[in-house]
Amino acid sequence: MAFSLSEEEAVEEAKRCLNCGICCECLMCLKACEQKAIDHNMKEELLEIEVGAIIVAVGFDLFDPRKKPEFLYGRSPRVLTGLELERLMSSSGPTGGEIRIGGEVPKRFVFIQCIGSRDRTVNHPYCSRVCCMYTAKQAYEVKERIPEAQVNICYMDVRAYGKGYEGLYERVQKKGILYRRGIPSEIYERDGVLIVRGEDTLLGEPYELETDVVILATGLEPSCGVRELASVLGLRLDENGFFQEMTPLDPVLSTREGIFLAGCCQAPKDISDTVAHASGAAAKALALIVGRRNEER
Repeated sequence: MAFSLSEEEAVEEAKRCLNCGICCECLMCLKACEQKAIDHNMKEELLEIEVGAIIVAVGFDLFDPRKKPEFLYGRSPRVLTGLELERLMSSSGPTGGEIRIGGEVPKRFVFIQCIGSRDRTVNHPYCSRVCCMYTAKQAYEVKERIPEAQVNICYMDVRAYGKGYEGLYERVQKKGILYRRGIPSEIYERDGVLIVRGEDTLLGEPYELETDVVILATGLEPSCGVRELASVLGLRLDENGFFQEMTPLDPVLSTREGIFLAGCCQAPKDISDTVAHASGAAAKALALIVGRRNEER
């Protein structure tokens, strides 16, 4: 069902929904749920379940670019994260897939990589692994949709390590997208125009780029609550706050027998690596359970 709500009405409806329980039948959520899966009369309860294995798959959080105020995120509506651009380009997004900001189609784009990655000032010295290629994909998509657009990518190093990734990196450059080595020092506004200031470390000279929109490639960080969960499960965390594996040769094994790791809770990964990691965790857990059952017979 589709409802036309203003932003203020949507917020109020969300608050009402989260604190309801009286006169439930009149609520939109109940009417919209065809599976009748919403029950506001359910009570909180604690369950004790005996299991043969545990798979930890709590994922990750995105780095909050507000921690890097020099990039104006949260202060300028024309500074977006990669995830926000992805939503904007989605056919189910707020503009129906059209890249439009402030009612206008931008013609100049600057992508900045390694926001919250390989940065000791925010205690994130590690590489997030996915940023180089999702930036390349998004830049290519922008050029496909707006052929006349000027697209620059500011990078520290390009790490195109996966199958077919180097080929994508080459196609992006052939599309007319310019890579500039070196992370900009700041973004500021001048006469209503965004200015990206930095140094091209290959040419050894400073530059200032005028742009209509800036996209920040935010890195991956440990999911909120991992320390509490690690304490409950009796697991160790590594120096970056991710779950510590038993050995680098088998990243599925946690530091406690019977508990396995899957996906980005162990370290940043792309989709294909996450699927492989999760498949390994499922196989290990199943083998453990079947082995114990065989011993009991």
